[in-house]
Order: sequence, then C-alpha cells, then structure tokens
Amino acid sequence: MSTTTPTITQPAGERTEPPRESRRPRAVLELARFEARELLRQIPVLFFFALFVLLVVLRLMSNDGMDSYPVLNTVDRRTQTAPLLFALAMLVCTNAAALRSHKHGTVQQFGVLPMEPWQRTLAHVLSVLPYTGLTALAVAGEFTREALKPGAIGHGSFGELAVGPLTVLLAGILGVLLARLLPSSFVPILFVIAVYVLGILASGLIGFHHKWVGWLSPVIFSDSGSGAPVPSGLLGRPAGWHALYVAGLCAVLACAALLAAGGRTRAVKAATALALAATAAGVAGQLPHDTAALAAARRTAGESPQKVQSCSEYEGSTYCSFPEWSGVRSDWAEVVGRVRSGAGGAAAEAPLTVRQRIYVSGDGIEDDGALEPATAPGQVTVGTRWGGNRVPEFAVGVASVLVGGSEDVVNEPMCDARAVTLMWLVLGSDPTPKATFRDVRLDDSISGSGVVLSPTYGLSLSGAQTTVIRELLERPRAGMTARVKAHWTELTSARTTTAQAAKLLGVPVPKEAEQCDDEE
Repeated sequence: MSTTTPTITQPAGERTEPPRESRRPRAVLELARFEARELLRQIPVLFFFALFVLLVVLRLMSNDGMDSYPVLNTVDRRTQTAPLLFALAMLVCTNAAALRSHKHGTVQQFGVLPMEPWQRTLAHVLSVLPYTGLTALAVAGEFTREALKPGAIGHGSFGELAVGPLTVLLAGILGVLLARLLPSSFVPILFVIAVYVLGILASGLIGFHHKWVGWLSPVIFSDSGSGAPVPSGLLGRPAGWHALYVAGLCAVLACAALLAAGGRTRAVKAATALALAATAAGVAGQLPHDTAALAAARRTAGESPQKVQSCSEYEGSTYCSFPEWSGVRSDWAEVVGRVRSGAGGAAAEAPLTVRQRIYVSGDGIEDDGALEPATAPGQVTVGTRWGGNRVPEFAVGVASVLVGGSEDVVNEPMCDARAVTLMWLVLGSDPTPKATFRDVRLDDSISGSGVVLSPTYGLSLSGAQTTVIRELLERPRAGMTARVKAHWTELTSARTTTAQAAKLLGVPVPKEAEQCDDEE
C-alpha cells in the first residue's frame, strides 16, 4: 500500500507570506512598545516620575537670590540625584514586567510562539528607552533654563548631564536581568539593600584612601562638595569617561540578560564584547591621571589667583576674576560704586582691587572654609557665589576697606565708630536697608549684639552699635550721608567711641554705649 502526499498549490493572485524570521525584529519592537505602555500603567512609575518632575520644577522656582547667577558646573551635577527615585521605580517595575509570565503561570505557553525567550527579553530592555528619553528631556530642560539666565556663570558638561538618564536606563535593564537570573519579586529590594550596605562598607574601607574607586558608582554622591563653586578646570572630574563607563555598563547588563535568556547569536556575542570594551575604557579613563598638576593648579588658584585671572577696570578700580566669572565683574562694580558713594575724604576716590578668591583645603576644593582677610591695602575679596545675601556681604568687605584701609581691619576689636560708619556705607544706599541689615547678620536680627557676615571673617557688632545703626536708618538718607562725609576723619578713627559717633551723627546715645566705651 502506498501513500501519496497531496501537493498544495498556491492560488493564483494570492501573496506568499514572508518567512517568520523576517518579521521577528518588527515583532520585538511591537512587544517593546506594548511593554512600555504597560510600564506607564504602573503606579510606582507614574508616581515617581511625577515626583521627579515636581522636584525639578520646585528647584527651578526656588528663589534664594542666587538663582539668577547659577554656576553651571554645579547645575549639571545637581541633575544627577533627582532621577534616582524614578530609577528605583523602573528597577522594580521592569522586574515585575519580566516576571509577569512566571506570576501567571504562562511560561510554558510561550514555547509554541515563534519569538524566542531572548527576543522577549530584548523587548523588555527596549521598553525602558522611552523613560530614559523622558528623563533626558527633564534634565535638559532644567539645565537649559538655568543656562539661559543672563547671569549664568561658566558652562556645563554633557558627561555630567548624561548620568541621570543613564541611571534610569541602568536600573530598568538591571530589573530585567535580575528577573532572568533570580525570578522573584523580592530580589530587586534585596539587591538595593545589599548595594547600599556594600557601598557604605566600601566607602569606609577603601574609599577614603582611593577616592577614584567611588567613580565606579553610577552616581557620585560625595564629590559634589559642600563649599563654594570653583572653576571647571579645577574640578578634576572625568565626566566624559564616567558617562562612557555607565553607558557601557548598561550595554553589558543588557547583553548579560540576553545571554541568560538563551541569546547566543553572533550579534549578541559581538555586542557583549563591544560593551565590555567600552566599559573597560570608561574605567581606565576614570583612573587618576596627572594628579600632581591638578593639585598644583588648585594651589595656584587658592594661593596666587592673580596668576590665572584676568582683570577689567571700571571707574578707576580693578576687578579680577577667574575667566568663567568675567560677566559678573560689572555687578561687582555697581556695588562698589554704591558703597563708595557714601564715603568721604580720600576713600571716595580711592582705587580698589576686587579679587575673586576660592578656598582650597588639604583634601581638595569645594569644602567649607573661611577665607583669610586680604592684608594688601585696597584689596577686596569676592567669592564665587553671587546674588542674594552674597551682595550685601560683599558690600561689607568693600566698606571695611574704605573705612579701615584693608580687610584685616575686621580682625581688630571694633568697639568704636568705625563699625557704625562701615555699616552705614553698606546700608545707607540700599533700597531695603532694614531687611538687608537682618539678612547680613548671622542671627537674622536687627537688635542686640551680633556678627555681620562678609566674604572673609565676620564683623562683630555690639548692642550699642546695632542701636546706633538702627537709629541712622530712621533718619533721612541725604542728611545722614552729608553728616558722614563731613565727619569722615573722626568716624573712621579707632579713637572715636560709639557714643561720640552717635553725637556726631545726631542720633541719641544708647546707654549700652557707655559700657562698651569703658571696656575699650
């Protein structure tokens, strides 16, 4: 008995279906789009992305006075921390999405489908890209808003700006990889806790002696500094290499997830090799290079800034700054002109040298620390932050030089007329003198003794001096300015007491002034 196999002929005019293999890339993209939509329906993704955007908006709306003069090499680093919570949400939700088939017991049913497991894994990896792009848009929007401000200082780094979006991408890919290696919904949380604990231990054991090891973390938490900004060239941050390292790490984890899901194709193997090479290049680029030259440049900027600064001249005074701050010199000149308008004698025409200075410690830069008052006659210190309270603080420095000849006059006990005269120069032409007086004092008060802030050491005011200054602010400005100029020599003498200053200026002598004069 013989059997025959019927021949099936294609009806005329009917299209031949293409092989299934040629449709798989399109199917992967369709599945990736579906998974991206599913992620958008997850409450953690929606909540933390909304929180991330809210933090960016609130930061842009904050008004501490210095927001008009943002230093862009700190703004770019500031964009790295806000996406972290969103990245954590992506880690958990992509892991849950990749484990959906395990949760519902439908893993076996995928075996009858033409799409292989590693291709479905690739679709989950690709589903993270839209959220990486959204993060990049938010980061770019925040930085662009700051960079377009007329008072923006310096420039940012693309490498620093890329870290936030890359962190979100890395977390999403990591969630997929953990689902393939350890299919349990508790693994992501345990992984985060383990990384946190290991990070603390590593920081304590090797981080102090080998700070570069911290660059192996996607986000650098301890390197942004808590002090004043510095020129970009002194940061010593390998931002571009770090961005390459994080991007390579994303690719390595993605390839690892594909390999774990059975993707042993030549393309996957080639991509894995390329990703490892990029990651290794990023690590090598972050290794310390020419640290002696960087340390020398920092010392020069801190101890001899005139060697690396340029200067401009306004109305007879010289204003020197690091190149990135050249656009702020005119603002400094405006404050100097306003303060000097109330001075008398030779101080009204005395040329000043305003020099920008930074604090450099043994551990590096961007640390908290007070600048020593300049001892050179006529030199005024200005910092790298500008706007807000920094403006009246700079005015205090200018007034101290006009009254005492140099900044180090604040090191002397000033329980005399000079402190009153100094503060009148600061506040006499200020549009809101009482508010400025409160802001420039450490205790935010305009009564009793206190410390007035300046770019270097603070100025101590006695209760009597504060009372006299407050009385001066109640008098007509023009008349009081005329009195100050007329009695300039007496008012800038260390021998003139606070009580005598009050009499010269025509205000009541406070009772506390007698005690202060006796102590003097």
